[in-house]
Amino acid sequence: MSDPCVIFDLDGTLVDSETLGSQALLDMLPELGEPLAVISERYRGQRMANIMADVEKRLGRTLPVNFENDYREYAASRIEAELKPMPGVLAMLEKLHLARCVASSAPKPKIELALNVCGLAPFFGSDVFSCYEIGAWKPDPAIFLHAAQAMKVTTQRCIVVEDSDVGVSAAVTAGMRVLRYDPAGSYTSSESVHCFGHMDELLPLVIEYSG
Repeated sequence: MSDPCVIFDLDGTLVDSETLGSQALLDMLPELGEPLAVISERYRGQRMANIMADVEKRLGRTLPVNFENDYREYAASRIEAELKPMPGVLAMLEKLHLARCVASSAPKPKIELALNVCGLAPFFGSDVFSCYEIGAWKPDPAIFLHAAQAMKVTTQRCIVVEDSDVGVSAAVTAGMRVLRYDPAGSYTSSESVHCFGHMDELLPLVIEYSG
């Protein structure tokens, strides 16, 4: 039996970028008029095209043609200046002696920027996979299946660490074991998804799941 592979989501799992991205959106569209926490939860794990479509529907108008590019540039500037890894991530990765990779809905340049800013890039090397590379987004399981194939491991030996509904759904559909990062304690573990609240808890769970 092959060694397992741990597949990490990026935003909201390895790095605290969900809040930064949502704040950038509110900065550019204050008329959304909702608290940061509400915006963050509404768009957690969603692809940008879906977010833009929802924003236009809610505002009742079409966003400028260059809005997405302007938003990405502004969000990137905030990431470079402010992004931090989630609590406990660095210590966890230093102790994780298994194959690991990142599978994210974000564009690859954003993934690489976030990993570099937070000092996480050396833990993953070139094993970074983006939904934009394959043209399919969570909850479609394609990104996780693609990552498993690239890492040369069966789906049954993959352990996915996710925080969003769409990511969890994609991993379950892919037939992988799922550990849901839930620092707020908003979810309940089930037969297919085990929830945990701090990265200190991850290694024992990975060991248990990899047996």
